Amino acid sequence: MSTNVLSTSAAIGFGGVVQEYLWNFENQQLRVVYETLGKGSPLLLLPSFSTVSTRLEVGELAKLLAPNFQVVAVDWPGFGESSRPSLNYRPEIYQQFLEDFVKAVFNTPIIVVAAGHAATYVLQLAVKQAVFSRIVLLAPTWRGPLPTMGASQQIAGIVRELVRSPILGQALYKLNTTPSFLSFMYRRHVFTDAAKITPSFIEKKWQTTQQPGARFASAAFVTGNLDAVHEQSHFLGLVQSLTVPLIVVIGESSPPKSREEMNALVALPGVRSVVIPGSLGLHEEYPAVVLEVVKDFLFSSEN
Repeated sequence: MSTNVLSTSAAIGFGGVVQEYLWNFENQQLRVVYETLGKGSPLLLLPSFSTVSTRLEVGELAKLLAPNFQVVAVDWPGFGESSRPSLNYRPEIYQQFLEDFVKAVFNTPIIVVAAGHAATYVLQLAVKQAVFSRIVLLAPTWRGPLPTMGASQQIAGIVRELVRSPILGQALYKLNTTPSFLSFMYRRHVFTDAAKITPSFIEKKWQTTQQPGARFASAAFVTGNLDAVHEQSHFLGLVQSLTVPLIVVIGESSPPKSREEMNALVALPGVRSVVIPGSLGLHEEYPAVVLEVVKDFLFSSEN
């Protein structure tokens, strides 16, 4: 497997050095874009999976962390500026990617800060290998939107294949990524301050969704095909198997079903937690608050 890292310094992003990692999966090479900012101990920042997923959603948090850490933020394969081929996006891809990327870019155990659906992949790798020294989970989830709404695997699969289809799929995807729909979703369960959901903010999110091939990984996430576990007990079992310190940050306005899952997680022995303003997008909406509540944890030498 290739672990070449090519520097492609660019003016986009949040002010760091933008690079590309060429990753081979099943005889196909994918270009994965990541950005590095700051100096100090290495820290990996993983954005949540979503239709609008991009490393820019953790950009402000990265800038706040940069005075004390060398922050690396990644665009997941199939999202952001990374390659978006029409793969059958599934957990195996992201499990292998995260393992390979961490091995290629870092040479010591690192702190990882992961948002949303990235949580399960981080926990699985942490249980498998001693690559993380501390774990911060921001509004962690393990079940995609359609399964959370009660859709069966069969229904979710039909929806996924429809969105993947050439003509009808493109039309369905466009309907679900209009600026008005994106604004509705942000108001409903991503941000809590409507004043921050400006036309220019939504315009940038919309542009992210319109990249060639964007619908494939997005459809996989929405329909639950990126769910690396399918039972609450499996998710909690990963946490119980951890040997590194963990803190969970929860948005006080999280959707009820997501909040129930987060509450079950933080009820486990040894799991530190804090509740702050916000919902599923708390890392983007309140980055300074996030830093404030995890600062002591990041700098602590205690296990």
